[in-house]
Amino acid sequence: MYIKKILVAIALIGLVVAAYFAYFIYGAMFKQNTAFNNDQAFIYVPTNASYDMVRAQLEPLLKDIDSFDALAERKKYTTNIKAGRFAIDKNMSNNDIINSIRSKNLPLKLSFNNQERIQNLAGRIAQQIEPDSLSLLQAMTDKAFMDKHKFTKQTVLNMYVPNSYEVFWNTSAEGFRDKMLKEYFRFWNPSRQAKRKALDLSVNEVVTIASIVQKETAKVDERPRVAGVYLNRIKKGMPLQADPTVIYSKKLKENDFDQIIKRVLYKDLEIDSPYNTYKYASIPPGPITMPDVSAIDAVLNAEDHDYFYFVANVKNFGYHKFAKTLSQHNANKNEYVRWINSQGVNR
Repeated sequence: MYIKKILVAIALIGLVVAAYFAYFIYGAMFKQNTAFNNDQAFIYVPTNASYDMVRAQLEPLLKDIDSFDALAERKKYTTNIKAGRFAIDKNMSNNDIINSIRSKNLPLKLSFNNQERIQNLAGRIAQQIEPDSLSLLQAMTDKAFMDKHKFTKQTVLNMYVPNSYEVFWNTSAEGFRDKMLKEYFRFWNPSRQAKRKALDLSVNEVVTIASIVQKETAKVDERPRVAGVYLNRIKKGMPLQADPTVIYSKKLKENDFDQIIKRVLYKDLEIDSPYNTYKYASIPPGPITMPDVSAIDAVLNAEDHDYFYFVANVKNFGYHKFAKTLSQHNANKNEYVRWINSQGVNR
């Protein structure tokens, strides 16, 4: 009888322990454990991250980090970390969180536009994905890669078409570069290639002219007309004489791309640079900025007209006055010079 009571007591204790253990496991696995008010939070797990690095990001987001630790250990997540960008939804349990950060690497929308140099582009991209700007720049300007795909330091910016792209946060520098090459070939589809060939221009020449158009006018509806001016000049063998190329030449010569130049001076026209279209009649060796798609398409679909000149329209800011003759242009130019002088803009 005494032994029976002992066995019953042991059984009851076992049930209590089992119940407590089951309650603990349930709480650790399935009880809501988020501590933020937004619908969703994100963590960014670097390549080759340790569990401590993941834990440091999770701790401010969770009510009970210890219970998460226990389950992460039990599910072997602590020794099987995956890199990427992961979402944690409000009211998720530890089990849900582990499942999410283990296998649901979410892509993001990466975007860029109007960078003046490949260095600037690398910096812009580095703000959005894991690789730093130096590793991106090294991948973008890798000589073997550029030689294989017929790019140079002057033309490599052509490969990056401004847009928004879906990529994984932990994409490597080389992976990003290779994706952009595919997008470049996709952009230059048979339709655009046919228009380019009809103009008797290379891809680089189209993009370079587009970069000048981009700098000349922010008005998308005016870009085909501005592009038409430059194409008319090329057909007639005239120099482009584009002020933005002079500004770029000055920045390049002085290695200062942060300077702001609102007025081109006569002495600037003498800067000896292949980008200076006042000094050299040829199309510059590469783009002076990354042109928008609208600027590239403006060149490929340029307006057919007889204009050879244009200058800023002081009565309709943002737009320009176009002229067919030099005398008409000089009259428009004098009006602009009087206005800019009245504004006290000397540089």
